[in-house]
Amino acid sequence: MDVVRLLMVDDHLMLAEALSARLAEVPDLWVVGHCPTGDPRLPDLVRQSRPDVITLDLEPAGAGRLVRRLQEVRPAAEVVVLTGIRDVRKAVEAARDGAAAWVPKERGIERLTEVLRGVRRGQSWYPPDLLGPVLRELREDVVRAGQRNGPLDALSDRERDVLAGMVAGKRGAQIAGELLISTETVRTHTRSILAKLRVHSQLEAVSVARAAGLRGEPDGEP
Repeated sequence: MDVVRLLMVDDHLMLAEALSARLAEVPDLWVVGHCPTGDPRLPDLVRQSRPDVITLDLEPAGAGRLVRRLQEVRPAAEVVVLTGIRDVRKAVEAARDGAAAWVPKERGIERLTEVLRGVRRGQSWYPPDLLGPVLRELREDVVRAGQRNGPLDALSDRERDVLAGMVAGKRGAQIAGELLISTETVRTHTRSILAKLRVHSQLEAVSVARAAGLRGEPDGEP
């Protein structure tokens, strides 16, 4: 059984402790720690605890760009926004910065548990009332990126290989096996691809790649 290592970043200590206690009852979730958003020790805690998933509250002032900063410290971790605010603009910014999911705090523990497991498998989740606006903004980002000259020119040969695998619909583990690299390296290349293409999700990267003429080989073909 794969255990998801979870770090909770939230200024509401009582909520964080209560959630930690509830999640500790789930066999495949392990809360490795919790920390306030403004704690200067947060980067060190992320490095030391090596979480697979980080939940982040965006309510505190100044927490808006923490999604990107946390992923810079721990590229292998997925960030899930766990918050009480319902702000379309902040949801779009979080998606652009790479947040895999946005979960309102009023959702039940069952939904949160499903999302935490899902993002570890490469899935994303945003509530229906935010998903439409977020997707519209991300689609516009794809169009703008596709209009640039030679959007794939900035990629290294290995990054193009990884992107071609994504275009073919392959998962990270399959891409890693075919390229004889680790899944962690695939994740690192993926982060670099998104940054260089100036997009914010693998779906956008695939759209840009197809618009630029990159084709992945379907499974089963040489």
